[in-house]
Formats: sequence, structure tokens, C-alpha cells
Amino acid sequence: MLQFICRFSLRGIALLCLSALLPAQAAPDSAKNDATTPSYTADGRLLFPANYREWIYLTTGMDMDYTTDPAMAGHSMFDNVFVNPEAYKSFLATGTWPDKTMLVLEGRMAAGKGSINKAGHYQTTEVMSGSVHVKDKSRFGGAGWAFFGLDHAKPAKQIPTSAPCYSCHEQHAAVDTTFVQFYPTLIGIAQQKGTLSAGYLKEEAAAK
Repeated sequence: MLQFICRFSLRGIALLCLSALLPAQAAPDSAKNDATTPSYTADGRLLFPANYREWIYLTTGMDMDYTTDPAMAGHSMFDNVFVNPEAYKSFLATGTWPDKTMLVLEGRMAAGKGSINKAGHYQTTEVMSGSVHVKDKSRFGGAGWAFFGLDHAKPAKQIPTSAPCYSCHEQHAAVDTTFVQFYPTLIGIAQQKGTLSAGYLKEEAAAK
């Protein structure tokens, strides 16, 4: 992947900006933060959510890309998305995300040959990237969302608001600047609750 080019708004399941490269050795349990709501250092860095794999799993995409990126030629990757349990329960009830939502993207390398596998792809132990999309109205302006990269499980700086992931999410996200259109268990709830964004509905109508 790359060392931080706001990749998640361009590739993956479009949750957040993919940022810092994570080596396979950077195991989440090496961090100390087990909170399921955003926690920060004194200088405003987001603490690594060490237990994110115990949160609610939303979806996995494979090799999704919104632009052509020659750097990814010949590489396949799975993008797994998790959300903190409190936010998930609230979404089920309201069709939108509450304050203190945390959506985590974990990018893992795909492999085709291994063990008894003869076809298709599976996820390897190699974690290629990680990032978090956080809703915290007390800290961030506008809709209250911000992007953070996960840098080797260390506290991460906020991705600058000038990064293209912000405008991409504002323009194309189905619900509250998040790409719920790619979350199969949640898109129907948003439809029922009437929380789909006008921009997304317009794009869907134009695509038909």
C-alpha cells in the first residue's frame, strides 16, 4: 500500500483514508487502549483501539478502487470494517451514527495459494494498512467526523481536513459521511429510516 495518500476514500470499502502502513507484526493487542469510544493523548492524537476486532464486523471488500492506481497492479487486498458496539446499536435504532462512533478499517493482503486452497483468495496474516473514521462533535467541526491513520498501533495524528477523503465522503456517502452503501446489513435499515443522503440518492437514480 502506501505510506499515506488518503487511500481509503479512493480504494477499499471507502470508510476512511487509508494511511500508515502496518507490518504483520504490529498486533493490535500490543496497545493498552481497550476503550470503545474515542480516546486521545494530550496533544490530540487518537489512541489505538486495541480491541477493535472484538467490535461489530460490518463487511469485507476486495480490491475495490474508485480510481486507477498503478501502484496496486498485481496486488490483491481485503478491507475489513468494524464499528464500536455502542454505535452499531444506535444505528439499528435510528439509521444513522451517534456521536463517538468509531469505524475501523483493516487492510489485509490476499493470497490464492496455501494449504489445501485450489481456487479463490483468502486473507493472510499480513496487515497492510489501518485507519479510523471518528465522529466526535466536541472536537471536530462540521458534521463532527475526522480521519486517523493507525501508525504501528501508536497514537495517531488527525489526517488534515484538506485531504481528499473528507470531500469524497461528504459528496458520495450514503449516511452521515459514511459509505453505508457498502455495508449490506445496514443499507436496508437506512432506507427504512429515511436517512440516506440526498447526494447518494441522486447518484443512485442517475446510475439506473
